[in-house]
Amino acid sequence: MNRVIIAATLLALGSGAAYAQSPENDEGLYIGGGVGQFDIEINGADTIDEALGRLDDDDTAWQAFVGWRINPYIALQAAYVDYGGPEDDFSTSGTSGNYRAELAGFAPSVIGTFPLGPVELSAKLGYYFYDLDITANIDDPTDLDFDSSDSGEDLMYGFGVGATFFERLHAKLEWEEIDLEDAENSNAIWLTGQWRF
Repeated sequence: MNRVIIAATLLALGSGAAYAQSPENDEGLYIGGGVGQFDIEINGADTIDEALGRLDDDDTAWQAFVGWRINPYIALQAAYVDYGGPEDDFSTSGTSGNYRAELAGFAPSVIGTFPLGPVELSAKLGYYFYDLDITANIDDPTDLDFDSSDSGEDLMYGFGVGATFFERLHAKLEWEEIDLEDAENSNAIWLTGQWRF
């Protein structure tokens, strides 16, 4: 959380030095990437014989994306998002071990933007087409280890605040929620950068 506070402070301080949007840069191609922190929470994983009552952990995530700004207010974006592999130890009902959840996939989305001079507020709505692999290694030799692979698509949405520097470089701090069927709570905090051509 300290990294998020530092990033937000730097973004706020830097926005005063940011340049206002140029009329020549209100639309067109952009490319970018980002790094963030992903948190996943899985409750009642009964497919593991109730050995895991609750799994809650986070990991570093990254993304790369390309988009097209139709105008200053609407953009279409396609991203590859890797949420890493959160892992942790567990101990429930006399059973212990460790688990890992790996999540990665493709995310097309529509982004709405509200420009406020050098600062932009944004909202994102899209779908996440993903592969989710959950593994659990149980220490008790009488219990079988668990390995599950699932592919699916679920809704994702987010909100952000960003600033544009030197008319082309846009930095954004963003919160994102993924409505995963197999996890009650899956969200990420991102710091992204994009170059607007």
